[in-house]
Amino acid sequence: MGWLLIGGCGGLVLLALVVGLWLMGVYNTLARGSVGVDGAWSNIDVQLKRRHDLIPNLVETVKGYAGHERSTLEAVIAARARAVSAGSVDDKIAAEGGLTQALGRLMAVAEAYPDLKANTNFLQLQGELASTENTIGHARGSYNGAAGGYNQTLVVFPTNLVAGMFGFTQKPFFKVDNEAERNAPQVKF
Repeated sequence: MGWLLIGGCGGLVLLALVVGLWLMGVYNTLARGSVGVDGAWSNIDVQLKRRHDLIPNLVETVKGYAGHERSTLEAVIAARARAVSAGSVDDKIAAEGGLTQALGRLMAVAEAYPDLKANTNFLQLQGELASTENTIGHARGSYNGAAGGYNQTLVVFPTNLVAGMFGFTQKPFFKVDNEAERNAPQVKF
């Protein structure tokens, strides 16, 4: 009878060890996924910072040629300020959509000024902005891929049980809600 008791306790200890190792593995998978999504967002953030840094130079260049387009320039400046000060990922996504629309209007204004379209500084800024927009697009795709993989891991059984125990939550996708935002600003000269 004593051997049975010792064997039963040993079995329970072994079962607890296996369950503990499984929980640790699932937790680590979720933690790695969360860090991966945060890293992908950081890549977007770096490019958004570059975009935000280019905009004042672009606005100043346009201002010299199109000073009477004050409302468009102010809208770009205000949209940039909202984008820079946005806190959460959801807020940043929304603010960046507004900034994209304002930049599109700015580029449309620039179309009306042939001298501006020929300005070397403006052309350089326009090229840098176009390159940055492409990089942001790729970074958004990477972020959405990381968020999708993480979110999928989060909701499948039995991982969802562990995720709930440790407070893991889904990450938002970078998506465009406003149909007008789906089009990148046209930067054609």
